[in-house]
Amino acid sequence: MSRRGNTTHVTDSTQNIDAHKAVDKTEVRSDRGQPRPSRLESVQMPSAAVRTRTLVQSTCSAVLLVPGLDGARPDQLTPLARSVGADGELVLVFPADAPPVRAATHAQDDELAAVLELTDVAPVSVPHRIRGRAWISGWLTHAPGLAERGLMALRLEIGEISVDDLWGASSVEPAEFAEASPDPLVGYEVELLQHLHAAHGEQVDQLRSLLGERASEGTEATPLALDRFGLRVRFTGAQCFDARFDFPEPVDDVVGLRRAMHALFEAAGT
Repeated sequence: MSRRGNTTHVTDSTQNIDAHKAVDKTEVRSDRGQPRPSRLESVQMPSAAVRTRTLVQSTCSAVLLVPGLDGARPDQLTPLARSVGADGELVLVFPADAPPVRAATHAQDDELAAVLELTDVAPVSVPHRIRGRAWISGWLTHAPGLAERGLMALRLEIGEISVDDLWGASSVEPAEFAEASPDPLVGYEVELLQHLHAAHGEQVDQLRSLLGERASEGTEATPLALDRFGLRVRFTGAQCFDARFDFPEPVDDVVGLRRAMHALFEAAGT
C-alpha cells in the first residue's frame, strides 16, 4: 500500500415487468456462496463508493486490524463510534486505554498502518447471511479534541478501499469515497426489513409473480436488502436465488419508500 489519498454466473433477467419495473433473477455465487446479479445493466445500483460509505455509516460490525495487536480481543479492536471527516478520512472512537490507541501513541513518525474491516450481516435469518464486507486501509494517528473524556479519537487517513458484497467485488478510490453520500435509507433499513419480514411476509412472497417462469422456484421469500433504488428478496428452498425489484424511481426518504413499496405490491397483485 503506497501512501496516497471468483464468481461463477448462471443468471437470467427480465426487464419491464410493467411500465416501470426491472427484475434481475440470479443464481450467481460468490466465494462465500452468496447469490449475486451478473447482468447489472437490468437494474439500478448504488456505486461501490456509495455502498462502502453506507457500510461505514451503518450499524454493521467493524474491527480495526493493527499489526502487532494479534493478541487483542475483538471487542478491544471495535470502535465505539465511527464517522467520516471533512476530507474523507475516518474518525474512530475508542476507550483511551484501548490497544489501538496505545499503538498509535507509540508509533514512529505517525506511520501506523491499519485496516478497518466492516462486516454486514442481514438483519433477518437467511442462508448465506453475511451480505458483504469492506476493507479500508490507511494510516492511523491521534485526533485530539474529537472525543469525550475517557475516550480517544483516532484518524484513519485512507489509502485503499475494497468492497465485496451482494453486488460483487470492487475497489474504491479514496476521492470517490470522500465525495459519496450514504444511502438515505441506511438509518432505517434494519427496522424496515424486519418489519417487512414479520408483518408483510405474504406480500413479499407475492412478488414472485413478477418472476415469470421462475415464480414457482424457492419455497420461502425473505426481504434481504433495501436501498433507494430497490428491494432484494432471497428465495430459498430446493434452490437459492436472489431477485432484485427496482422501484419506479429512486427514493429519498421513508415517505417515498412507502409509495415505492405500494407500487411493487400492487404490480405483484395484478
